[in-house]
Amino acid sequence: MSDLAQTGTTGDPILRIEGIYTNIAQYHILQGVDLHVPRGGVTMLLGRNGVGKTTTLRSVIGHWRAHRGRILFDGDDITRIPTANIARAGLGFVPEDMGIFADLTVEENMVLAAVSGPIDPARLDWIFQAFPPLKTFWTSEAGNLSGGQKQMLSIARAMIEERKLYLIDEPTKGLAPAIISTMARALKDLKDQGASILMVEQNFAVAKALGDTANVMDDGRVIWSGEMAELAGDPTLQERLMGLSMEAK
Repeated sequence: MSDLAQTGTTGDPILRIEGIYTNIAQYHILQGVDLHVPRGGVTMLLGRNGVGKTTTLRSVIGHWRAHRGRILFDGDDITRIPTANIARAGLGFVPEDMGIFADLTVEENMVLAAVSGPIDPARLDWIFQAFPPLKTFWTSEAGNLSGGQKQMLSIARAMIEERKLYLIDEPTKGLAPAIISTMARALKDLKDQGASILMVEQNFAVAKALGDTANVMDDGRVIWSGEMAELAGDPTLQERLMGLSMEAK
């Protein structure tokens, strides 16, 4: 693939980001991001720290506003739509800081995340199978969970309803290897159900295992797009795009 921001897939994408610029205070973070997320499968958003990956996700969900360009979600322009409306349209978001309510129970956190109505018992059973500690601590305050269990809850809140698109920001950051394996299995199961996912991930082994397509960012823009397998199999390309070889050992 070319180093220019191109999509490696055809068809109507679930998410189309067209030349967005986003500032945070006096800082110019995103400087013309172009990115397409195909329907079905996992799109990885990769790059070194501080290049704009989290800002891209937060611009899509409406936490930070793009002042230029546009964001199309399932064909609709959501660039300036309130975050709550974007969520109701079928977009689930797992922030890097987890975004759970520490003073509420696990159950209450999940109920609040089910924006369309009562929780579907079959889907809750699936989540309990993916993350058994959530069932164990169902009536406990979320603030009393371990770091890994809080991350499970954060992801489960996005997964409690079927979404058109999931935005997931570094789900394995700082977690023990056993918890990372649990996260990866749950996300693989979600992918196998046909979900569309845009995920920021620094653990290249996880990115390689889950990703179908990849976009690499630098200096506030996408500098390469293509198949994840192509990037994973080319350490020279990894080093050129991201400054180091991230090939899994």
